[in-house]
Amino acid sequence: MQRGEIPGAYWAALTHPATDDVLLREIFGDVHMLSHLVGAANRADIRRLRQLESEMAELEANAERQQQQLRDAVVSRDSSIRELTRLLEERSVREHTSVAATPSDGDLRILEALASDLKRRLGTAETHCERLERELEECRSMLIAERGCRAEIERRNQELRAELDEVEESLAGSGKLGETSQQTPALSDLTVLYVGGRQAQIGHLRELAERFGAAFVHHDGGIDERGGMLPGLVSRADAVLFPVDCVSHAAMLLVKRLCRQYRKPILPLRSAGLASFCAALNRLATPISCSLPKQGPRIFTWPYAYY
Repeated sequence: MQRGEIPGAYWAALTHPATDDVLLREIFGDVHMLSHLVGAANRADIRRLRQLESEMAELEANAERQQQQLRDAVVSRDSSIRELTRLLEERSVREHTSVAATPSDGDLRILEALASDLKRRLGTAETHCERLERELEECRSMLIAERGCRAEIERRNQELRAELDEVEESLAGSGKLGETSQQTPALSDLTVLYVGGRQAQIGHLRELAERFGAAFVHHDGGIDERGGMLPGLVSRADAVLFPVDCVSHAAMLLVKRLCRQYRKPILPLRSAGLASFCAALNRLATPISCSLPKQGPRIFTWPYAYY
């Protein structure tokens, strides 16, 4: 649980012959509590997102005020420059018309000091506005990243909840985990091809598929077994499954192409664990629409299955 590797240990403990009802309830309670922890993490992410949105709105308002102040300062500067230009022109005219007139050094110093102060204030306002714009852009980038992270967390949470529901349904429909009963849908007419995965788990996957009544066929995706065997295996299978986290890219592309060619349904699994495989078997056993002709293969369609 500390490393987040729940599915394998969960299934191993629940299927162990020494597991009694007390331990079963304790283990199920721990796994069920994970959903509450995930929900709490999502709520914290949502609070952080709202806080970032509020900060971004405040920064946008501050930036707008600074821009307005900057525009007012520019207008005031232009007006002062025009006024100073007019005064200088009037003084120049007076100097040319009256030889006896002596220039006032005090007025010139006042005008130069005023122009220097206006330039300094304008530079300060521009620097402050640029800093606010940079902070606003950083907040927008952080907000986009937080939204993407929240969407990914919600997607993974939905997948884990769906797998947990499938596991609970399997537990409710069987007296012992993995043992089919009258409530457990049978897959006696189904041949499942599993491509990729971890070699240490293939035996457990095969046993679980056989308990559902399905024929299990495995291909490692071309590591030890030749990729040329895949076309024949795909043609024999009624459905093709592969874990997206434990299959080569080349094998995945080849399987998709063969399934389109042979019109075979394909179901990507979230992980190579037993929980994802069990959820897939339940989906295969309860398809949305199932046509059972008297002759010919069974035809399945379900969510996430495609040709």
